[in-house]
Amino acid sequence: MSIQVHDSAIVDEGAQIGEGSRVWHFVHVCGGARIGEGVSLGQNVFVGNRVMIGDYCKVQNNVSVYDNVTLEEGVFCGPSMVFTNVYNPRSLIERKSEYRDTLVQKGATLGANCTIVCGVTIGAYAFIGAGAVINKDVPAYALMVGVPARQIGWMSEYGEQLDLPLEGQGEALCQHTGKRYVLQGKQLIKEDA
Repeated sequence: MSIQVHDSAIVDEGAQIGEGSRVWHFVHVCGGARIGEGVSLGQNVFVGNRVMIGDYCKVQNNVSVYDNVTLEEGVFCGPSMVFTNVYNPRSLIERKSEYRDTLVQKGATLGANCTIVCGVTIGAYAFIGAGAVINKDVPAYALMVGVPARQIGWMSEYGEQLDLPLEGQGEALCQHTGKRYVLQGKQLIKEDA
């Protein structure tokens, strides 16, 4: 297994890219970036110096992953979605010392054209709909849509909406995997049975 890097891509010295990863047309990976195995970086992706991208992530075309963003294993970043790293940017005021950390946990999906305002944590297997604007933490398995985003449901790890209320008590089975999900208050937990 090896790494595929298109001739038009720029990978700065010092960047770490794991086995089986693919770097497509016009990508720029900065020297401090840490990228796992089996990652796909689509056309025109930028990856900053202080970025960690876990194994098997897919970063679709036209996404910039700026400093202080961490993507855990299996995160999907849809086409043209946006990360930020300064909460109140101004061209005339230097704020590089004010970068806020953004964490996207394992298996989350960030839909096309959504915006992730810096300083938030997106829980494991959360699903952010296309065009949504995330400006606060998102629970694991939450389905979020709108501007600003609001939760409208729960998603399975397979990526299917579960028939559960937003909060309270309940159980649901994923129709594709048979896995059971249990709602306890405002938290959804997958049973490991």
